[in-house]
Amino acid sequence: MTVLSNARLVLENTVLHGSLAIANGKIAGIGSESGQDLDGDFLLPGIIDLHTDNLERQVLPRNNARWPSRSAFMAHDAQCAGAGITTVFDALCLGDLGFDQGRAKTFEDGVKDLRALAGSGILKAEHFLHLRCELPAPEMPALLLRAIDEPHVRMVSIMDHSPGVGQYADLDRYAAMKAADGYTADEIHEAVGMLQGKRATYHDSNRKFVLELARSKNVPVASHDDRTVEEVERNHAEGIAIAEFPVSLAAARAAREKNIAAIAGAPNIVRGGSHSGNVSALHLIREGLVAALASDYVPAAMLEAAFCVVREGVLDLPAAIALVTAGPAALAGLKDRGRIAPGLRADLVQVRLHEGLPVVRAVWREGVRVA
Repeated sequence: MTVLSNARLVLENTVLHGSLAIANGKIAGIGSESGQDLDGDFLLPGIIDLHTDNLERQVLPRNNARWPSRSAFMAHDAQCAGAGITTVFDALCLGDLGFDQGRAKTFEDGVKDLRALAGSGILKAEHFLHLRCELPAPEMPALLLRAIDEPHVRMVSIMDHSPGVGQYADLDRYAAMKAADGYTADEIHEAVGMLQGKRATYHDSNRKFVLELARSKNVPVASHDDRTVEEVERNHAEGIAIAEFPVSLAAARAAREKNIAAIAGAPNIVRGGSHSGNVSALHLIREGLVAALASDYVPAAMLEAAFCVVREGVLDLPAAIALVTAGPAALAGLKDRGRIAPGLRADLVQVRLHEGLPVVRAVWREGVRVA
């Protein structure tokens, strides 16, 4: 048995100074025994990230500089564990919308690498697959059919990143973002027309395909970047119970009214707002509209965002930590983790505040230290 002592245990409703015993990979009990001294640091449940694009960022650390996929996966895994994330849903995009060529290869390599690495014992975090289905992409259904029966698939999301809808509803802002990436005005104009044409042709049929297939496989489906009440109402009518990154206050409020659980982006909180001009995640939390946070594109944002919420006086520490632990666990149906309680997995994170910044000092997954 391992005992972690002199810790501030962040429990479901309180913070308790004491010790935690671990046996056979599970939390055996909470008490006051002596053991490995954690110097009065916080001890949190392992963070659960339901949506991270970080693997894509490791595969393409620079434009036109593709990194070997297995090395990229290991770097991604290390970054997640180092950020206190013990359960990670690798969000892989199915479908190319013209500006992100090579995503199909990243998806295929990511699935293959996880299949090979999951049973090897060398991964620090536990990885699942979150399949991001780009509805206007004609090739998406074939890609989904190839992956849906993978044992690590635990979530599917339906996305439409076409210019003129969702987070890219403002066409002028969209064009400015692409211009900043080096595209010319003519290239952007041509791409916008092409993408809007694909949306008109494929969106509805691909949406129906994804929903029917996911339902037949009993895989949860999330919507993505909802902007309007009408979009939320359609999602509810079609049985979607999770809303990822609602981009407007109206959509988030409508989701709550329909008992649809919203996931907000942790980077939105750390940066003080959305990078694409959408609703503030902190505002949504103030209104009680957020069930969980996800890292989106920066794994370290999860822990920092939770402490930002506390610093801003929006939630107390147990409630803020639940946004990155118990909340995601509930949405994903992971009943064995997400809280510090006897019998649950000993997925744990030791955290110290340094000048207000939460610093990960140690991470355990199923009682084994991994970082």
